[in-house]
Amino acid sequence: MRVLILLCLFITFQSSAQKISGTFQLHANQQIRLEGFNGFGTYVINTSQSDENGNFTLNYSPKDYGMGYLMSEDEKSFILVLGGENIKLKGEAFAFTESVEILEGKENQLFGQYASEQPRREQALIAWGYLDKIYNMDSLFTVHETPRKTIEQEIQRIHDEDKAFLSGLNPDSYVSWFLPVRKMVSAVPAIAQYRTEEIPATIKAFRDMDYTDNKLYKSGLLKVAIESHFWLIENSGRSLDSVYVEMKLSIDHMIENLVADGQKLNEITDYLFRILEQRSLFEASEYLAIKVLNETSCTINSNLAAQLESYRAMKKGNTAPDFAFNNDCFAPGYANNAKPQKLSDIKSEHTVIVFGASWCPKCGEELSKIAKLYLKWKTQGVEVVFVSLDDNEQDFKIFVDAFPFISLCDYQKWESPVTKAYHVFATPTMYLLGEKQEILLRPNSAAQMDSWVDWFLVKGNK
Repeated sequence: MRVLILLCLFITFQSSAQKISGTFQLHANQQIRLEGFNGFGTYVINTSQSDENGNFTLNYSPKDYGMGYLMSEDEKSFILVLGGENIKLKGEAFAFTESVEILEGKENQLFGQYASEQPRREQALIAWGYLDKIYNMDSLFTVHETPRKTIEQEIQRIHDEDKAFLSGLNPDSYVSWFLPVRKMVSAVPAIAQYRTEEIPATIKAFRDMDYTDNKLYKSGLLKVAIESHFWLIENSGRSLDSVYVEMKLSIDHMIENLVADGQKLNEITDYLFRILEQRSLFEASEYLAIKVLNETSCTINSNLAAQLESYRAMKKGNTAPDFAFNNDCFAPGYANNAKPQKLSDIKSEHTVIVFGASWCPKCGEELSKIAKLYLKWKTQGVEVVFVSLDDNEQDFKIFVDAFPFISLCDYQKWESPVTKAYHVFATPTMYLLGEKQEILLRPNSAAQMDSWVDWFLVKGNK
């Protein structure tokens, strides 16, 4: 009976699985992988060994729908639509896309056709758009009505041709969802530079996206959709204040959409938070952190919650906690009787606190840069305090030996009361404090801090 059940399950799988077969001579006698997308990552669907002629066969099941790619042993790939159809390909190699012929698989044929035609349409639209502006704005050309109308007609024809292709797709096919989204994402740089009149509608389209949709998760476009959305706002020609207003509106739309799916909320929030941090868009990342933490209808995983909590507790304008310089403390620029005993003893107008450790490679790079910039900062009224998360006395002392600024360590690593008070969850972490210990900035690098010194202090003193 058990054997019969297993046989039935095998037959059912075989009948529901779809086949990908290919012939690629340059991939002869190689292992071929089929991988699919799942949110921000990928997974292996199936593997096969090609024969001496480069022939291989792979299966995929209905749960693997979306976009996928074939990968050779030399890490060359070819994108496919896993739309529930059998696919047959032949070509020289995955990397030579112009040599690949799709012999079977309607969705893949349509995808291949659009992938070839759409970039050429985009290039033509950029060229015609440039001419359109000349013939509408330059007095030398505005008097010539016939070429102006011809340009407008050609632009409209290209748009109509594209629209007709997309509207002709089977609305139940995966490719009918994927191609318009891919088109929008890939057009963002051109829209920002050449077709600025389309910026508001494109930002609205990003806001209207369903970020809980599994079609998006299986597309390989999740990362680039999020990045393009916020990049377009940042590069839309607005003032920085206006950029932050627009980003906050986009964050509101995304969180409202995501609260229905806790797992996706955590994953997307974590990714967006890191993107905003990397671009030094701290007002937006702070808004995102507080927005998510205040959302009572969803559950945030503990690691993300700890990361976001630092922004609620340590946001710009808050007063940073005072702390004593206990245990080992080195203050090279101070006489013994003038050595500060706690943070509030420092009399400089500004103080940079850096949390790091000898075991953190990035910390070594940033602290070395700070050491070289320290004299410049010091003359502008900026003191530096390094709080080490080391738990070994010798490691700490060797690490800070050449630093010209205050360095201290209580050897409690992440359990240090200072580390906890400042909600430090990663190294290096920096805070810029004012004279009354108010938080002015969370620099993400020595370079950003140095730019702040140049702009607000050096320039202001001239």
